[in-house]
Amino acid sequence: MKILTITRPDDWHLHVRNNAILRTVLPHTTQQFARAIIMPNLKPPITTVDQALSYREEILQAIPNGENFTPLMTLYLTAATPLAEIKKAAESAHVYAFKLYPAGATTNSDAGVTDIKAIYPLLAELEKQDIPLLIHGEVTREDCDIFDREREFIETSLTQITHNFPNLRIVLEHLTTLEAVKFVEAAGKNMAATITPQHLLYNRNSILTGGIHPHYYCLPILKRERHRQALVAAATSGNPKFFLGTDSAPHLTSLKETSCGCAGCYSAHAAIELYAEAFERAKALDKLEGFASFYGADFYRLPRNTNTITLKRASWTIPLSYGADETRITPLKAGEELTWKLQ
Repeated sequence: MKILTITRPDDWHLHVRNNAILRTVLPHTTQQFARAIIMPNLKPPITTVDQALSYREEILQAIPNGENFTPLMTLYLTAATPLAEIKKAAESAHVYAFKLYPAGATTNSDAGVTDIKAIYPLLAELEKQDIPLLIHGEVTREDCDIFDREREFIETSLTQITHNFPNLRIVLEHLTTLEAVKFVEAAGKNMAATITPQHLLYNRNSILTGGIHPHYYCLPILKRERHRQALVAAATSGNPKFFLGTDSAPHLTSLKETSCGCAGCYSAHAAIELYAEAFERAKALDKLEGFASFYGADFYRLPRNTNTITLKRASWTIPLSYGADETRITPLKAGEELTWKLQ
């Protein structure tokens, strides 16, 4: 196959930051995706509808001329979130979900939740208002090995959430383990999951072999090869519970290449090409369109896009960085070749 044309995809998990970084990274997303679920973990976090609408306007102003792109806003769920704010979000035409970060789990998650059971009244309201809950599914206990945090969260928290709130639509974001795949497969119709390109393409050797490679460090962290294989099998299965969410997370190169590098992989520069590479390796390019373009829209009850994008088989080298000095970002696979190119 030399040409691959699919319905224009959507990104169901995206970080675009704000200010100069937003203006640097957003064009990469808008050239390939029609819509994206925008993460709310800014400083300060986006916790109210009014803040989300203001952030949405900043994003709209940064869309390049001629591009048709819709940001789908989310709110950061905290223990202090008022029930009235959830009702207001349900009435908004631009807020599509709430995001649950366990406190300390990832970038800018300090305002996150420390006690899941304490927010059960909020989860009940989300269920009542039929607003999806997006979950960063990791525990943050110091006694839990970082490679076991997702499995522990499923066993100690997510199992109880799905039992107590069976009608709550939940997206378990950026799956990384075989156990998470099995949980989502066995759960009811209201449970779905996103999978990133890095977790499809790489295992934990990519971070540590031949030295420490900070641009492959993300949270949840890359896992063993058997887990990567389970994710590939899920993504290419045609099961509509699994769909595209890049979790593209831009950090300045200077903040990645330091003694305490930030967690996050920047993949928006070549997101659909990276997924195409993963699906081609699995001999499942025919499954890419459903995963990238259909299943997420169906879960969020949005119409599927009607226009298309085209990928061409053509080797090209990913730049070493994007942005000027003050916004320099090193992308995933910097300086390496890809075999598919968005036209």
